[in-house]
Amino acid sequence: MVQFKVYGQRHVLAAVRADLSEVLHAAAVDVLGSPPGARFQRFFALDAQDFPIPTGRSVRYTIVEVSMMSGRTVAAKKAFYARLYADAAGLGIDPMDLEVTVVETPAHDWAVRGLPGDELVHAGPVQP
Repeated sequence: MVQFKVYGQRHVLAAVRADLSEVLHAAAVDVLGSPPGARFQRFFALDAQDFPIPTGRSVRYTIVEVSMMSGRTVAAKKAFYARLYADAAGLGIDPMDLEVTVVETPAHDWAVRGLPGDELVHAGPVQP
């Protein structure tokens, strides 16, 4: 299970939202093994005063928070980061403007479709 929260300035996210959604989904499927139909994403398009830009970043500054069930290897997570940075660059989001945070949670601390996540894992992959 992988969920995304994406934060950025409203005018920037509006211009790249659909393409960034594809980038996130492709990386989750290809690198992290998410099912193709599992697109769990939320975009938080904020006004400039609600999303200040740190020094050294541009208005394209974007934060991606990734929540996932724990268990993936460090190598898998590093491959995921590399894929995101490479594909986001194709959208004009420079590596200096992209921050990615992964929060891992034990499967038993998720609940989906009325079941604890660890029971879903034993029952097979999570379906949309």
